[in-house]
Amino acid sequence: MVAPLLDVLVVLVFALVGRRSHAHGITLGGVLETAAPFLCGTAAGWLLASLALDSSPRSWQFGAVVVAATVVVGMLLRRLAAAGTAPSFIVVATVFLTVTLLGWRLVARALSSD
Repeated sequence: MVAPLLDVLVVLVFALVGRRSHAHGITLGGVLETAAPFLCGTAAGWLLASLALDSSPRSWQFGAVVVAATVVVGMLLRRLAAAGTAPSFIVVATVFLTVTLLGWRLVARALSSD
């Protein structure tokens, strides 16, 4: 039950940092509006990984599916909503989400193998 919450937390932090760095204001509604397309992608990734993989949600394989879906679905939904999808944003979002969504999984794995 912790894994999906950590993924949601990562996406919310991504939205929060993005809004702060671009001076869009930090409000609950604003953060949720920014995060919503990516949260849809995260949910899609969880569904796809759960159906297609026989691995733990804490595995890097599961995480890779979640990352890909989060970025692809998130960007597609932003594009449909006429929100920003500049190439630099796509790169930054992909790097941040890859490092954080896979990062917590790698840390969890390292801590559990002690």
